[in-house]
Amino acid sequence: MKQESQQSVLSAGKDGKPQFNIGICGMGTVGGGTFTLLQSKHEEITRRLGKTLKVTHVASRRQNPAFDTSNIRFSTDVFAVADDPAIDILVEAMGGMEPAFPLIMRAIESGKHVVTANKALIAVHGNEIFAAAKRKGVTVAYESAVAGGIPIIKALREGLAANSIQWLAGIINGTGNFILTEMAQKGRSFPDVLKEAQALGYAEADPTFDVEGIDAAHKLTILASNAFGIALQFEKVYTEGISKVSIADVNYANELGYRIKHLGIARMTDKGIEMRVHPTLISNQRLIANVNGVMNAVVVKGDSVGSTLYYGAGAGAKATASSVVADLIDIARASGSTSGSVPSLAFNSLRTDVPILGIDDIECEYYLRIAAQDKIGVMAQISQVLMTHGINIEALIQKEPDHNAAGDVTVPVVLLTGKVQERQMNKAIAAIEALEQVVDKVTRIRLELFDGEGN
Repeated sequence: MKQESQQSVLSAGKDGKPQFNIGICGMGTVGGGTFTLLQSKHEEITRRLGKTLKVTHVASRRQNPAFDTSNIRFSTDVFAVADDPAIDILVEAMGGMEPAFPLIMRAIESGKHVVTANKALIAVHGNEIFAAAKRKGVTVAYESAVAGGIPIIKALREGLAANSIQWLAGIINGTGNFILTEMAQKGRSFPDVLKEAQALGYAEADPTFDVEGIDAAHKLTILASNAFGIALQFEKVYTEGISKVSIADVNYANELGYRIKHLGIARMTDKGIEMRVHPTLISNQRLIANVNGVMNAVVVKGDSVGSTLYYGAGAGAKATASSVVADLIDIARASGSTSGSVPSLAFNSLRTDVPILGIDDIECEYYLRIAAQDKIGVMAQISQVLMTHGINIEALIQKEPDHNAAGDVTVPVVLLTGKVQERQMNKAIAAIEALEQVVDKVTRIRLELFDGEGN
């Protein structure tokens, strides 16, 4: 195997122990954090491994004075690291698709192991990357690509390997969670909190990936593949953002005993696999409903172990570097082993017989907010529409009338429904919006009970 041949030519460190030479491409938050952690924890890592991890080559657009690379080879061309015959493991810490994708493929072709924190790249090109790594007998590790410092990939691939995963649900984007937390706790509007998130560095100048759920969809793609043993299928994830969540919805949800969280949900059903990212009402008694600020959390339900919760920092230099270095340690431990390593997506054989369900085919409960004219019989008409479509009303709030600038009087009607297929709910909402007394689009937020998570 390639790993065995690499082990045989490892150099020896000053302490005489086998030395793995590390090349880091990108010295921003992740790359710099990894460099610092490897330096500061050198002795402890060596004690754990019985081998040495040493950064011998760094590539970045420019020298960063915050890091002492005076005794390390420095390049402005990241491909120089992939081509460096002395490098055993390449750390890709740049993000994006270019040049990260061709860089990783070149490193694999050169027989190098790779560690990456690049969730978008793995979600979109992971199938091709892992196939190439398998052919060359090298490892591509990506623990840090999902939920920062939380070892959720290791939990799915190893700790829960005896389980058939039934579902998982995660707060896997800290920016979105920070915004919804501020809205719930301080009554602030979405635009107001978004500006603060950008000022604090939680959100980019263009926050689309975070607030519209694309970042979470990348991570959910990876989680679902490891949970269910399927190929990466990012294009099939239903994605809905939080930009339309209003203070009114946050307050009504709280009054009903729920919190609104932006969740990534993957579930195995008799009909197929659900993969979806959207705002979700969760009972405020659930642990995951009480994860606030920029923190991340993932709940996993296994058939043997039940529900387990994984919580921690989802981003940041130290948290993400923690996972990167853990991957480096795993690769170094496995190198030269005849027992083989854990498959890239947890399963040696991936399933191709299970379809990914479209959003119209899922079943869940719903929160509906309806703006209706203040007239007798309106609630009866709404109830009749829902009954006609086989939808039960589980809870109802009817507030005092609102008076708008034009002098119109409307009543906000808020209700929770029983479980129903989304396709059926779409028909019911269209029928409600067609009522003469309903004056605006119906606000719909999905509700999940997550039975078995625990309190």
